[in-house]
Amino acid sequence: MSKTVIVVIDGFGVGAMPDAGALRPGDLTADTCGHVLDHCREALGRPLRLPALGALGLGLVHPHPDLARRTRLPVAVGRAALGYPGADTFAGHQTMMGADFSKVTVARLGEHLDEVTAALEAAGHQVELLGGKPLLAVDGAVLVHDNLEADPGINWNASGRLDDLPFERILSIARTVRAVAPVARVIAVGGHAEQPLSAYVRPGDNGTVGLDTPASGFYTGGGLQVQHLGAELDHARQLPELAAGAGIPVTLVGKAADILACEDAVRRPAVGTAEVLAYTLEAVRAGGDALVVANVQETDLAGHQQDTLRYGQVLEQVDAGLAALTALLDGPGDRLIVTGDHGNDPTIGHAYHTREYVPVLIHRPDAPGLEYLPDADSLADVGATAAVSLGLDTAGLENGTALRARSQAA
Repeated sequence: MSKTVIVVIDGFGVGAMPDAGALRPGDLTADTCGHVLDHCREALGRPLRLPALGALGLGLVHPHPDLARRTRLPVAVGRAALGYPGADTFAGHQTMMGADFSKVTVARLGEHLDEVTAALEAAGHQVELLGGKPLLAVDGAVLVHDNLEADPGINWNASGRLDDLPFERILSIARTVRAVAPVARVIAVGGHAEQPLSAYVRPGDNGTVGLDTPASGFYTGGGLQVQHLGAELDHARQLPELAAGAGIPVTLVGKAADILACEDAVRRPAVGTAEVLAYTLEAVRAGGDALVVANVQETDLAGHQQDTLRYGQVLEQVDAGLAALTALLDGPGDRLIVTGDHGNDPTIGHAYHTREYVPVLIHRPDAPGLEYLPDADSLADVGATAAVSLGLDTAGLENGTALRARSQAA
């Protein structure tokens, strides 16, 4: 009997990747972990209390004075590059579970207007440019546009007012766009707004144009409906499906329950950190073999809100949960893997994700002691490590090229 638990601290980076400044040169200074620790020490008059993360080796990956530089736990520690374009939660989790995102690109809608227009017209829709801007008005009711709340070119949206048409029609248009879109996600969004959506269109960064969704009132007007349409993936060759196919119970917690595919998984969607941790501990206590993938979303939300103190408070809450998990996962073959999906530095001066390395901290109760691991090229290495720990054949993962030192450390 063995359990493997992956805890993804959403938006938890440990320093900028070399290409972090390609879009915003200032992002080369990004360091979510270090800047949160620095700010919280100043604001609270004390360092953050992160004994569990320290024991798992975070201070060995990020040598900050507020983090322990040694550990007595049997852990393997290192960092991982993201292994996908940009810095995105959906792409991060899919890559982590073994997907190959090498064909996914970062692109503005304006660079693909002809292909998108042709696909929509072939599906019977009326399509026109909105006021000469690089976004499309479909059937006079739905806007197809760049997503202004993520890094430019990461995602596109199909947005409509539910006052004008049902969400199913918005979703149908989004699916047509998805069929030709090269980006990681096309997001169907329906909500209530007082004015026509054209009133809320504005330019974004790097030549993007889109709907200012917060200004539209979609988030506050009630009845919001959203569906994420990811790039085409072979989910049968991702970690959750491989585990379920081998008879291993799979539980997906928090945002992982919303964005990962596995027909047989137990899903525990939640946003609150206390609830995410409670569901994760419940799954571990259930007994027997298990794969649990949990996402702590509130760190990412604090990053978007540029609320450094809130980020630190959530980290302390996560740390307490990790201490409880470490105590439970003490059997031969048990594994606790703590990582991130990208950075989200709340001190960087904008509300976008930051392209950072993420920690990979692996607790191995049956290992002899500490092991340092070289940087991995991709988050897919995390999924490979989990597959090995569960006795699965890593050749079944779509992105088999990412198997390096950590899969051997499993």
